Amino acid sequence: MLPTYSPEPFGDFSTSERRAAMQRALRHVAGQFGATAPLLIGGEQRLCESKLASHNPCEPKKIVGYVSMADQTLAHAAVLAAEAAFAHWRHVPLEARAQVLLRAAAIMRRQKEELAAWIVYEVSKTWIEADADVAEAIDFCEYYARQALDLQGRDQPLTPYPGEYLQLRQIPLGPGLAIPPWNFPLAIATTLTVAPIVTGNTVVLKPSPRAPLLAVRLVEILEAAGLPPGVVNLVVGDDAVLGDFLVDHPQIRFIAFTGSKAVGLRVLERAAVRQPGQNWIKRPILEMGGKDAIIVDASADLSAAAEGVTASAFGFQGQKCSACSRAIVVESVYDAFLQRLVERAGHLRLGHAALPETHVAAVIDKRAFDMISDYIALGQEEGRLVLGGEVVDHKLIEDGGFFINPTIFADVAAHARIAQEEIFGPVLAVIKAKDFDAALAMANDTEYGLTGALYSRDLAHLERARDEFHVGNLYLNRKCTGALVGIHPFGGFNMSGTNSKAGGPDYLRLFTQAKAIAERL
Repeated sequence: MLPTYSPEPFGDFSTSERRAAMQRALRHVAGQFGATAPLLIGGEQRLCESKLASHNPCEPKKIVGYVSMADQTLAHAAVLAAEAAFAHWRHVPLEARAQVLLRAAAIMRRQKEELAAWIVYEVSKTWIEADADVAEAIDFCEYYARQALDLQGRDQPLTPYPGEYLQLRQIPLGPGLAIPPWNFPLAIATTLTVAPIVTGNTVVLKPSPRAPLLAVRLVEILEAAGLPPGVVNLVVGDDAVLGDFLVDHPQIRFIAFTGSKAVGLRVLERAAVRQPGQNWIKRPILEMGGKDAIIVDASADLSAAAEGVTASAFGFQGQKCSACSRAIVVESVYDAFLQRLVERAGHLRLGHAALPETHVAAVIDKRAFDMISDYIALGQEEGRLVLGGEVVDHKLIEDGGFFINPTIFADVAAHARIAQEEIFGPVLAVIKAKDFDAALAMANDTEYGLTGALYSRDLAHLERARDEFHVGNLYLNRKCTGALVGIHPFGGFNMSGTNSKAGGPDYLRLFTQAKAIAERL
């Protein structure tokens, strides 16, 4: 019998032993730079002439590694391999499927520092953020293994009927498509892959071309954990070449996607079209971002609020769908809070992600750097710059990394573009509200509804937030990032997605269909 699930502990880098282990891992991974990883289709490694380079955002001229690039012919082969494997995998006992996840978690745990080092180099996460990414991937494996066993073992209640033996079974859907983003290159790739396979489905995994190497590591770990050939098939390539092709493929039964609103809506639209030879309705499972707000009311602990907003806005350079990009503060404490916020955020250290003292590192690439820079320029017109905002010379960027200082704009109007559009970078809009009623209305006045938080000691305000703050993940007197598997099921409302609740007790059902069976006795 498995022990009760509990989240993987985060690494304590204050100890000399753990710091030394991480530094060894960074050196070890750096020694592997430049290697080419194959695709995996039907259990066979495929090396292609065309290769995709993964660059270090802190040092863009350094190539962390290459991955073979698939064309549509190879993508089609991956779908057919997943379809063929499904015929066998669906009949593998659930206990055996769960064991693959548990063994994968154990391998990740043994390789924790090495996997974190890959994340540091490929997407420029700081040590703490990279360690948390690996811990979350471990948690998904451990949690879903237990949830799957519970789902199978639980008698789903049906009303008894005389003379009939009744069952309600959850059966898998078939081959599906997993499209994880670059910002949680191991954790989200893991949840979108292992949840379907533990319930008996097979998967074509197409990671973001901005961070493919951690998907390679994940597939290697699943193979080492005993996953049979064809259950997970890895294809990497240009979104324009593979994206629509795989979403449209008639043999794909579900699409598990995390990414931007624009791409998520495109997936939803295309998935609704029946293709020739398609005899099912495809099931989209979408998580699409946010414009998340933290409200600070007159009764709040302002120091705690400033700490929470800083962590939520600037952790991983604000490149989280859950990141706080709006601080909505009632006017009676606005100036005092802003002073504390600027002071706290001003102590963040900008630097290379591989250095342990770094708080804020580089954004993912030049495309992101240019887009965020444009929003900072817009913010000069829409608000009052109180922190950051420095323009970095593009020549220096080409040589030295895509660095942007934490930037705060005060006195931003609630309907300004920087207060409404997802920036996905270290840019925070601070908005003044007349009172709590106005603050709550502003927080809800967005097309998104992913995360939100309220700092308050007012019990009535806390209760109203529970009922009226329209987000999928609400946090009271704490930051709005850092959802833990099994503790904070994650997924939002409105244009933030289909509220799929990754890491929650019902998530696995999204990859199953219910079959009612009645036998006349």
